[in-house]
Amino acid sequence: MRESGVQNEDPEASAYWDDGRGETELQRLDRNWSNLLQELRVAQTGVQLLTGFLLILPFSDHFDDLDTTMRMVYLSTVVCSIGATILLIAPVSMHRLLFRRRRMKTLVASGHRYAIIGLLLLGVALAGVATIIFDAVGNRPAAWIAGAVSLTTLGLFWFVLPLRGRMRDAH
Repeated sequence: MRESGVQNEDPEASAYWDDGRGETELQRLDRNWSNLLQELRVAQTGVQLLTGFLLILPFSDHFDDLDTTMRMVYLSTVVCSIGATILLIAPVSMHRLLFRRRRMKTLVASGHRYAIIGLLLLGVALAGVATIIFDAVGNRPAAWIAGAVSLTTLGLFWFVLPLRGRMRDAH
């Protein structure tokens, strides 16, 4: 069912997200879209720089020094970084293709999912970069530790603590 160009959603879900702003559903969707775009702008710059760095790395003089294991880490890191780049930019493309089609709910929901998955991939890519750097500068055990610490720290600050706060707010 459509009302004012927006699909109706579960009234209980709407009541849960009504934080006292007195917004209409369209106003809330516009605000959520704006917030999402601001978050994506922050992530896009970093992921694009990281991806660019990773793409030129094979053309550097010492890339051939990487053994098979680190080449696999490198390729996995590149795949994650490119995937993160695609997903963190996808909401912009989606917006352009759905512009003036009254699909803001779809844009916000899809953009949210793309951002979460893009951030997961970015986190894995950053851990991969840490692994490669520590292997090149230090040694293999230090590389695995650096990758694990990076992944754990990213997981903690990007997902565990925010989700813990979210669950606390729900009670």
